[in-house]
Formats: sequence, C-alpha cells, structure tokens
Amino acid sequence: MMKIVRILHLPLLFVFVHPCLAHADFAPHFYDNGPYIYNGNLALFSLSEDTAVGTQIYCLNGTDPEGQDVRYGLSFDPGSKEYFRIDPKSGNITLVEQLDREKEDSIDVLVSITDGQSRVVERVTVFVMDANDEKPEFQNMPAIIDVLETTESGISIYKVEAVDKDTGSGGSVTYFLQNPQFTLFAIDRHSGVLRVRSGETLDYEKTKTHFVTVIAKDGGGNYNGKEQFMSSSATLTINVIDAQDTPPSFIGTPYFGYVYEISEPGSEIFTVLAKDGDVGNSNPISYSFEDGDDGVFSINKTTGCITLLTPSKYLKREIFNIKVKASEVSPEGRLMDYGVTTVVIRVVDLNNNPPTFYGENGPQNMFELTMYEHPPEGEILRGLKITVNDSDQGANAKFNLRLIGPGRMLRVVPQTVLNDAQVTILVEDSAAMDYEKYHFLTYKLLAVEIDTPERFSATADIVIHLLDTNDNAPKFSSDYYIARIPENSPGGSNVVSVTATDPDSGLWGDVKYSIYGSGADLFLIQPTSGIIYTQPWASLDAEVKSKYNFYVKAEDAEGKYSLAEVFVTVLDLNDHPPAFNDNFLEKTMVIGAPVKIEAVDEDAEVPNNVIEYAIMKAEPDNNIFDIDTDTGEIVLKSYIKSMAIIQNITKQRDCTWSLVVQARDRGQPSFSTTAVIKIDITEATQLSGGPLGSFLMHNRNKPLQILGMLAGFISLMVVVTVIISTATFMRNKKSNRILPNRRVRRRQPTQPWNIRNPFKVLETPGEKFRVQEEVPEVVVENVNYNNNVSDVVRQWPPPPRAPSLPPPPPAYIPGERQWAVPTISATVAPKPRKKAYMNRRDTVNSALVSELKMRLEQKRMLKH
Repeated sequence: MMKIVRILHLPLLFVFVHPCLAHADFAPHFYDNGPYIYNGNLALFSLSEDTAVGTQIYCLNGTDPEGQDVRYGLSFDPGSKEYFRIDPKSGNITLVEQLDREKEDSIDVLVSITDGQSRVVERVTVFVMDANDEKPEFQNMPAIIDVLETTESGISIYKVEAVDKDTGSGGSVTYFLQNPQFTLFAIDRHSGVLRVRSGETLDYEKTKTHFVTVIAKDGGGNYNGKEQFMSSSATLTINVIDAQDTPPSFIGTPYFGYVYEISEPGSEIFTVLAKDGDVGNSNPISYSFEDGDDGVFSINKTTGCITLLTPSKYLKREIFNIKVKASEVSPEGRLMDYGVTTVVIRVVDLNNNPPTFYGENGPQNMFELTMYEHPPEGEILRGLKITVNDSDQGANAKFNLRLIGPGRMLRVVPQTVLNDAQVTILVEDSAAMDYEKYHFLTYKLLAVEIDTPERFSATADIVIHLLDTNDNAPKFSSDYYIARIPENSPGGSNVVSVTATDPDSGLWGDVKYSIYGSGADLFLIQPTSGIIYTQPWASLDAEVKSKYNFYVKAEDAEGKYSLAEVFVTVLDLNDHPPAFNDNFLEKTMVIGAPVKIEAVDEDAEVPNNVIEYAIMKAEPDNNIFDIDTDTGEIVLKSYIKSMAIIQNITKQRDCTWSLVVQARDRGQPSFSTTAVIKIDITEATQLSGGPLGSFLMHNRNKPLQILGMLAGFISLMVVVTVIISTATFMRNKKSNRILPNRRVRRRQPTQPWNIRNPFKVLETPGEKFRVQEEVPEVVVENVNYNNNVSDVVRQWPPPPRAPSLPPPPPAYIPGERQWAVPTISATVAPKPRKKAYMNRRDTVNSALVSELKMRLEQKRMLKH
C-alpha cells in the first residue's frame, strides 16, 4: 500500500511513499523554472483566452533522485470544467476546451509526478489573460423617448450607456451616430450624451418621429494575433411632442359656392373647414367673416357653414369674394393664432332649359337633303337650314356641337355655342361620299352642355340622299391575261375571256370591249362579253410566230376606259419531221477523228425539235461505228486504231462504208427521217512539219484552238521584242563611248523554210497534208550590237530563186573617192565582238541599215 506524505510548502505538495520502501526511497520533484517558462510545474502560468483548442500549451518537467522514470498527472477539483489534457510520459499539456476570461479568469489544477513508488501532487493556478473578443453591450438601448419640439440645441436629451467586458483598451467604449450628416442630433463620443445638434430645431409638423442609430465601439485589442476593433449598434426612437406654434389651416381650398335663382334665405351656400396646425395638441376653431360678405351672408362660428340671409333676387353682385377667418380658441376662451382664406360665391342662373334645334318652321329633329356624290371639299350644304338655342344664361347656355356618323365626310361649325347659333354643315372628305358605297348617309347632330352638372343635351337626325355620277372607269379583273392556244386550232377558236366591271349605275355601268396593238391582227373580241377569239381566216403556226401580245380596252358610255395586256402563246405541236440537208451524204473519215452529220427539226419548242440520232444499218459490217445520239458525231469503235484492223474485218482493201442513219425527234407523236451516209475511211499521214504539223493535224477541226495558239505565239514575240528593245535602249543611254563601224554583209541564201498552210483548202486527200514552201528572206547581219535602231518589220519583195551573190562594188573612177560604208557612232561600254544568231527581225533590221548606208553614200558621191 502506497503511503501519501504531505509536504508543507507553497504550492501545496502531497508525497505518496510506499511503506515498504520508505527508508530507502526519495520522492520525485518538479523543476520550478519560474513564470513565463513553458516547462516546469505550471506555477504562475498564464494563457490567453483566444488560444485555439488543441494547442499544446505547457510541458511538465521533473526528476527522481534515484533516477527512476517518472510519469505525470493532471486533475481538477470535483465539479470543475476540465480545460486541459496531459500526456503521462512526456508531460505535454493540451488545451481541450475553449477559454473565456469573462466567465472564468483563473483555473485551479492539480499536477502530479510519480516514480512508481512515491507520488507528489501540487496545486497550481493557471491565469486566463484577456483578448478583445467581446462587443460593447448597450445597457439602456434600444429605447423610446419623448422630446418637446421647442427643445433648444445643445441641451442633453438622453445619455447612452454601453459596457465592454474586455479589459484594457478593448474594454473602453466610444460612441458615434450612424449617418450624422442626415440627422438633427449629435452625441458626445466619450460620455454618450445625446443632444440636438447646434443650429438645428425640432418641428412636429415636419417630422413627428426620429430614429437615431448609435454605434458603440471599443478601443481595440489583440485577438488571434491581430488587432481587432469591435462595435455594436442600437436604435433610439425619439418622438417629438407638439407645441402651440402653428396657426390654423383651411382644408380643401380654394372654396367656391353658388347661389341659384331659386335659393331662399337660410339656404346653406358653403361650409369651410379649418384645423389647428398643432396636430398633437390642437385647440378648437372659431370662424368669422373678415370682409366681403356685404351683410347678405352669415357664418356659423363653430361649424363654418355659410348661409344666405336675403332672397337671391336682391343680390346686387354676381360674384362675392368673402374672406373667412379661422382662429384658435385657448382653454380660457381667448382667441389666439388665426388663418384667413377666400370663399368665392357666384350667383348663377338655374339650368332648366336644354339645347333645342330649329328648322324653318320651328323646333325640328329631322333634316333631309338630296345631292350628287363627291361634292367639292369645303362646300356648305345649303339645303340644310338648322339653328340651335339654349334659353338659359351664362355657363348654363354654353354647349358643344358634334356630328356623329360614318367616317369624317362632314364637319359642323361652330363647335362651341353660347345661347344660340346658325348650324353650318361642311364637306370634309369628298372622295368618301361615294354613291357606290352609300346610297344615303345618316348623321346625328348632338348638342351637349359643357359646364353644367346636368349636362343637358339634344339630338337631330340628318339624312343625305346621294345621286350617282359617272365617276368610275371600268376596271379589269387583272392587269394582264395569259392565254395558250394550240397551233392547229381552227379559225374562230376562243382564246381567253376578259372581264371588266364599272360600279356606276345605269348606262354608265355598261362596258364595251375592244382590242388593239401590233399583235391583235389575228384576233377579235366580242364587244359585250369580252371573249377573245381568232380571226376566221387565221392560221397559227408556232414555227412562224409563237408569242403575241396586245391590249384590250374596256370603255363605258362616256368614254372612260381602262386597259389590260393580253399575252397569247401559240403552243407548238410536233408537226415537222427532222430533215437532213441531203438524203445521201459523202464523208471522209480519218481514223481517230469523228464525222458529224446534222438534221434540223423546224418545230418551235422542245421536245418537238430535240433530235436523237441512231445508226440503223451499216455495210459491209454493222459493228464498226458508234454515233452520239445528241450531236450526231460518228466515230469508229474504240478498238479500231488502224486501217489494218478495218481491212482485217472486211477482208477488203476498199474502206468505203454505207450507213443508214435515222434522226428522230422527241415529240408526241414522234417523227423520224433517214439518210444514207457514204464514208471513206483513211489513215492520217505524219506531216513533215514536226510537232507543229502534228498539232495542226490533230486540231484540224478546231480552228479556234489553232487561232488561239497563233495569237499567243505572236503576243509572246511582241513581249520579247519590247523587253529586248528596252534593255538595249537603257544600256546605250548609260554608255558614252564610240561604237565600231557597222558593216553590211550578205549571207548566202539558206534552205527555204517549209511552212504548211493549215487553212488551205485541199482538193484531194493527198494535197491535204502537203506543205507549201515559202520564199526565203534576205538576212543582213548587224555587226554593231549596241545600236539604238528599233526593230521595224517591213514587207520586202521575194528574192530570185537562183542563189544570190553579193552585189559588185561600184566602178572605180579615177580621182573620185573610194566607196566606203558610212559609220554610225554611239557611246557604249567596250564589249567583246561575237557573231550573233540572226532571226527574221534582225534580217529586216540589217536590211534597213544597209539601205540607209547606201543612200548616205550616194549623197556624198553627188556632192563630189
């Protein structure tokens, strides 16, 4: 059994010693390291209340004199909240409950250390330090207070109190108002005293209640390692108490009353109403006249009711402006503050007569008129003699006139009448007054009083009978008509029926038809029914003319008319068979090239004029040709590449075929025509012209392609010439040296060029591929390559057939200067001389230079 030994020192220490080992065992003990140390016996240790739960806050540390391992313990008094937990081996203490200094500012803890034999227990106190975690709390808010509206600025009206449970700066409180610029109050930031702001006054009549929000803010403090300011707010409701400082005011102004012709003395004319301006503490009101009553009216002092004192017929004025005074009455019966207003009383006639319409013979409520349609706009309907009258006086005799009926065809003047007036009806919309729409028009003439409560009114009926005029031209049912008729229709056949209507009545509504125009020669029209038909002798042929158009005219009895256009299409029938130019044709076919035949169908439209071709028969063999059904091109089968294949098929050397070709149109019914085609098959021979000859032979049936090739070649040559000339000019322009002499040399005639003419008509197949020779040209070599002479092409006469030799030099004449070639100089850079290849342009250029030299020499010889 372990013995417990109590050691008397501070803090309280208990030592438990095992009885069998007391003589040899020393108790373990804690290291006492003093305050602000995080290991020892927890003595004088303090901890901030904002320390997070789970934080290791301390480490118990002790030793055993015998060097035994020690273990640590931690416990609390019974009923106390256990804030800490300890690791027995390491002695580490961890916070397990949230601290709150405002609830518990110190914690008593029993810490123990044992070596297994003895156990030492010490009581220590852990102090909880404050953190700024509490908001200020208002002690007397929210609250409701009453303040007189006469309270002067600067006087205290309330003291706000707030407490912050924190210590230090976090526990100090200052006061502020929310939105101070919009309130009539101010607060002392330290004392919390609320006052009316300087220069401001309370007014019950403007604002009866004010709501002031007060903010209490602490001085700030540390919380979780950061400085934190906390605040709270509350609302103070201030009720303003009314004071007697506002005069009475009248309700419902301005005031107007009326005295009628039947009013008797004592009749109530009008009642005024006033209230004390101090609504919260109002006084009774007393009414009286101040001026303008002329002694003919009285007013009740309590109710404000104005009554008539004399009969209305004795009133000398039509309008009375009476000033009424409303005064406050104090509890002692003394008249105090007052207000004044004006009551306008008008003496009016009694409205007992409604408006009345009159005709020539007295009161009348029905007026009739007969007239033609479409009268001029602004015209007065003089057949209507209408007057209107109201026997009352003044405002009771004022009324409006309105005309109610279909559309806005008519207008009434005047529109406002006082007592009586002559009523005038004007035409407003002439086009709408149409007999075809309305045979008669019915209107209501309405007179309605304007400013009377009775709103008396009167009505009269106006009936206008319209007479018809010829105001409409006949109108076709369509602006154009489209008709179709077969080309084999006999004369007199109906084409189309046109219809035109004239809404006018009688003879003006009868319509007659006629046709005219360049396309109307083959057609007639029935004048009354509008049926268009062909001339009895007319023969329509779509191949001659398939479209006709002309105009049809609809005219009434007075010559008003309208036009429509008629389009007639003659429908083509398949009445022409296809036809060849000749029923027997001879063609020559070169292997690899097609032979084309063509037939013509004179029908006007497809499919009647669309032709299909077919080979019906071929001799001596029926399986050697194909034909294009659309174009009529006849070609050999694809496997036939040479004459040897054909001769192998026919076993004959004669390659002449006879074909029966059919041309059939696609009309209904279909027509066809046949022709016999004799085809001589030959094989193409290779031209001696090389690739150019092959090209011409291959494209002999495509002249446009040949022309395009020639045009491209010529364009290329022109471009090359321009480039060379430009380069030569620019090079000579930059040079300033003298060119060597130019000499002319005749070249031996060359072999004539073999140029074939692809456009020459050959009479025989052999001549078709023969090439015509051209005459050679003289080639003159230009030794000076850097001259500025432009390339000029001229047509020279052909040289003789015999080989030409250089011309002999001129005869030598003693004493005369020897013949010499004149030189043409220019400035160019030196360049090695070499013989250039001469083309045809160089030949022409050299010939021109030679001619120029000869002329210059002749002129020089003549001078000598």
